[in-house]
Amino acid sequence: QVQLVESGGGLVQAGGSLRLSCVVSGRSADSYSMGWFRRPPGKEREFVSAISWSGGSTEYAESVKGRFIISRRNAKNTVWLEMKHLQPEDTALYYCALRDQKGGTYTYDYLYDYWGQGTQVTVSS
Repeated sequence: QVQLVESGGGLVQAGGSLRLSCVVSGRSADSYSMGWFRRPPGKEREFVSAISWSGGSTEYAESVKGRFIISRRNAKNTVWLEMKHLQPEDTALYYCALRDQKGGTYTYDYLYDYWGQGTQVTVSS
C-alpha cells in the first residue's frame, strides 16, 4: 500500500522560510514522479512544483519560481519543498502527490495516483 506523509508546515512571518518533507512508503524510490500542490483558503487546488523520477527535471508554478526549490533523495524515499521569502498568499494546505510511473514532471493533479493528507502553511503579514 502506497502512503505519503507530509510534515514541516507551520506558522511563519512574511519573508520567512519553511521546508516541507514528504516520505513515501510502499513504492521503490526510483519508480515514480512527485509533485507538490496547495489549496489556498476558499480556492481550488493548484500546482506548485514537480520533480522527475531521477530528480533531474523540475518544474515550478510562476508564482513560486525563484523562491521554492523541490528536491528528492531516492535512497530515503523522501521529497522536499524548500520555501523561502514566504508571503501571505502562500498560505495554503500543501499536499505531496505521487505519479506511479517512472516519468518526468507533471503539472495536472489528475495525473497523480496517490496523495498525502496535507500539511498547513500559514504566513502572517
